[in-house]
Amino acid sequence: MGKIEGIHIQNYGPLKSIKLGKLFSDQTGSPLGNMVTIIGPSGAGKSSMADAFGFIADCLDKGVEEACDLNNRGGFDNLVSQSSKEPIKFELYYRETSNSRPITYELSVALDKKERPFVQEERLRQRVEKRGRPKSFLHLQNGKGYAFEGREGWQDDEGMVSGSGKKVDVYLSDNRKLGIATYGAMSEYARIVDFMNFLKSWYLCYFSPDSARQVQLVAPQPFLDRTGGNLNNVAQYMYREDKSGFEKILKEIQTKLPDITKIEPSKTNDGRMVLRFLESGFSKPFYSSRMSDGTLKLFAYYLLLHEKTPRRLVFIEEPENGLYHHYLTELAGEMKRNVGKGFSKQLFITTHSPFFINALAPDDVWVLNKGEDGFSTLKRTSDYDYVQNMTEEEVLLGDLWYSKYFG
Repeated sequence: MGKIEGIHIQNYGPLKSIKLGKLFSDQTGSPLGNMVTIIGPSGAGKSSMADAFGFIADCLDKGVEEACDLNNRGGFDNLVSQSSKEPIKFELYYRETSNSRPITYELSVALDKKERPFVQEERLRQRVEKRGRPKSFLHLQNGKGYAFEGREGWQDDEGMVSGSGKKVDVYLSDNRKLGIATYGAMSEYARIVDFMNFLKSWYLCYFSPDSARQVQLVAPQPFLDRTGGNLNNVAQYMYREDKSGFEKILKEIQTKLPDITKIEPSKTNDGRMVLRFLESGFSKPFYSSRMSDGTLKLFAYYLLLHEKTPRRLVFIEEPENGLYHHYLTELAGEMKRNVGKGFSKQLFITTHSPFFINALAPDDVWVLNKGEDGFSTLKRTSDYDYVQNMTEEEVLLGDLWYSKYFG
């Protein structure tokens, strides 16, 4: 359970100061929904937006120094906004359930005296009373600070401690690692565990049809990896865990794939599970190694939407690449229906396609543009003049975008 109601990204490449949704530092915005789609011209910062989420996930998994170099980021100096002397900063406004108190996570990454990236500051705080400032239950500066055990301990900005949780002094031996990675592994720190598990459940999708075609070892796996290289392994896992449920999913997916009349699991002689695609007009089935890029990509997206234990946050860049444009409105509608309105799943998308946007509402879509200073600006489509009224008159949002009513 859980979702982001707002995020503030500072000094991350072209994202000098980008805010989405509601924040502790800015309560004027509306909370983000379960489907957040980001559009804009090339070079506006959409890929940087997706990579910012990947950077946070990599900081948790690998530490901030390695995260700065992963995925061709080129190190801290290439990541930080040009001419900025300030650290890279993130603020996440997060809620576990509709009834839980919101939690704010703040992370600052800077360079130390040896020009190495380190965690300058890391903080988790939570609103305790209905009114008043949130109080911290984890606060580290340069690897030193405190954390509270349990669910009911806090410290305010004046140093006053409240709640029944035990306050523990923290001295991390490596300030390039996140404190939540250490204390999120200890059951005594229940709130930190919950938040770390939320971050660990993020899925950044970089699906590659070529990866999905590779010969895969016999190893059932519950989740798709970032490139989809374990597509058949995931199918094998779903088949073993719930054969009838998996076959039901296949029947539902096959109705959404063009010209596919049937998808069925098949075992090889060495015990591997592969998928057979029966295509209209052909008597013999095709296997994934022979399927088109678009069919494999659509199949992976629908499989992702039907995970038995879904990742809580999924970020997909430009799902339209390699897909026929007529499929995109249906795919967007399926994604929006799948995430629903609860707290089990949240989907972030970047796209150039007005056909994809046609299935969405103005509150679902944000527009990135490049400002005169070279940095990105962001605006919700519902904040543009006339857009809300025109969509209420059943004019499709993507058509308005294509006709330059916004963006």
